[in-house]
Amino acid sequence: MKRVLILIVTSGFVTGAMAQTGATTLTMTCAAARGIVASRGAVVLRTGPTTYDRYVRDSSFCALPETAQPAWVKTADAAQCPIGSVCRSMEIDNGR
Repeated sequence: MKRVLILIVTSGFVTGAMAQTGATTLTMTCAAARGIVASRGAVVLRTGPTTYDRYVRDSSFCALPETAQPAWVKTADAAQCPIGSVCRSMEIDNGR
């Protein structure tokens, strides 16, 4: 059991390190960034040296209490690239 736990913990650190070394939207064209989201459906992209988010093609990639809301990021060729959407919690309006 300890071996499995160590493997899971170790792979978590590797995954985090790999995410930090990936390309950022700042080095991509708007078309390339949009293409990644469209082709994969959901992807985590870095938007700066210490910032990232999960971008989705549509609401089908969000959890049930969430909805897709449009998102824009800075890319190499656009200050505001409409990359796709981000999943956010739906707020229920009680008329208050």
